[in-house]
Amino acid sequence: MRLVIVTGMSGAGKTVALKNLEDLGFYCVDNLPIPLVEKFAQLTLGSQGNFKNAALGIDIRSGEELSALNLVFEDWARNQIPYEILFLDASDQTLIKRYKETRRSHPLAGEGRLDQGIALERKKLAFLKEEADYIIDTSRLLTKELKQELEKIFLYDEEYRNLYITILSFGFKYGIPSDADLVFDVRFLPNPYYDEALRPLTGEDEAVRDYVMQNGTAATFIDKLHDMLEFLIPHYVLEGKTQLVIAIGCTGGKHRSVTIAKAIYERLKSHEEFGLKMEHRDIDQDNKRKRNG
Repeated sequence: MRLVIVTGMSGAGKTVALKNLEDLGFYCVDNLPIPLVEKFAQLTLGSQGNFKNAALGIDIRSGEELSALNLVFEDWARNQIPYEILFLDASDQTLIKRYKETRRSHPLAGEGRLDQGIALERKKLAFLKEEADYIIDTSRLLTKELKQELEKIFLYDEEYRNLYITILSFGFKYGIPSDADLVFDVRFLPNPYYDEALRPLTGEDEAVRDYVMQNGTAATFIDKLHDMLEFLIPHYVLEGKTQLVIAIGCTGGKHRSVTIAKAIYERLKSHEEFGLKMEHRDIDQDNKRKRNG
């Protein structure tokens, strides 16, 4: 029997997580009043097989009662009641964007600014994040990717690490990604753009990769960057970082940056201590401009 507290920032995906857990066979209850949490645990854990697993959604809607959870957790610890906490998080920028897209109001913003409501919520939920067994940052996760992470933890019982890394290629002429943690400029490498046969292709094509890698400079850069990341990533894990965006840029984000991003992704994908994905932000920008032009 697993009892999971599902919590986190409003707009970070708690409702989606609860639906996914329900699909995995969990009995799920959302927004239960805090005074009933202990009763819920007693009923589910003592159900003698009626419930295999249970998930309880708790968030800022609990209001002033939320702080009383500390007493509940202390009581569970004394009585050796097993429980886990899943905390869904996202960057302020992502949360603001999601709220604007859905035109919903933040539960703590009132008539004030959205960013102030988010800041207050972070403060009130800090104790839950500190106690969390799993922290998933959904800033760059698609719904299906969140589902995959939850399956890893609650279906396959794989050892989970809270750090999720995105290898992101981009074009400097379209701007540096605002959420990038590490930015690497590969405009010093041979540029396929000046070869008319290669210009329409991308770094996903073998001919472009061969061109970029032609004189050994790119291979040396990949080796050195990989060595640096192997040194840095364990320190980010120890620090408790949940999201790391490694941005690799060239002029247009179509040839060189894509080639190097794919090579770094291949070097890192065998690691099990962090999640990994790759994105090519500007790989199709030329085609978009032609269609819009």
